[in-house]
Amino acid sequence: MAEVNVSATIRTEFGKGASRRLRAVEKVPAVIYGHGAEPVHVVLPSYDMMMALKNSNVLINLDVEGKRELVIPKAVQREAIRGFLVHIDLLTVIKGEKVNVDVPIHVDGELGPGQHLVEHVYNALPVEAEATHIPESVTVSVEGLVAGDQIAAKDIKLPTGTSLAIDGDETVVQILSAQAEEPAAEGEGESAGTEGAAE
Repeated sequence: MAEVNVSATIRTEFGKGASRRLRAVEKVPAVIYGHGAEPVHVVLPSYDMMMALKNSNVLINLDVEGKRELVIPKAVQREAIRGFLVHIDLLTVIKGEKVNVDVPIHVDGELGPGQHLVEHVYNALPVEAEATHIPESVTVSVEGLVAGDQIAAKDIKLPTGTSLAIDGDETVVQILSAQAEEPAAEGEGESAGTEGAAE
C-alpha cells in the first residue's frame, strides 16, 4: 500500500465562512479521531491530499505541528460538480492494528463464448486488514465464465493477513446475458410520420 507524508496545522476557525477562506488558499478542513481520543480538528493542504487520495486506502504519516500521527482516510467529501475536497475524516491507526476497509475490485480475464456482461454487485470488497498492510486492490478472474456464473466473496484470493469482512457466500461479481435491443414495431415510424404530416 502507498504511504505518504503530509503536514497539518490545528484548525482554530469554524463555520462556512472559515471553510470558504480555507478553500480560497487551497486548504481543506479535516478531523482526526480514533482510539477513544477526543477528535482533533486540523487543516490540510488540498493538493497534497488530492494526490494522496489517488492511492486506494493510502496510509498517511501526518505531522500535526510537530506531533506525528499515522492515519488512514475514512470519509472524503467532495464538491459535487468540480470535485474539489470539502472535508476529510481521518482515522488514527497503529502498526499491527486491524481495520475494516473497502478494497477496489479489478476484473481480469476473457468471458466464455457468447454475448455476456460483467455485473459488479460489489465495486469494492469489505475486508479486515492490518492498518499498515492494506491491499491496494483485489483481482477477480472471469476467464471462461458465461451467463449465470457468479463469483462469491470466498472465491477471491486475499493477501496474507487480510480476511473478509462480509459473508463468504455473498455474490461479488455475476455474469449476465447481454440483451439485444428490441427492434421497433413494423410501420411504427411510418404512422408517426403520417400523423405529423396531417397536423
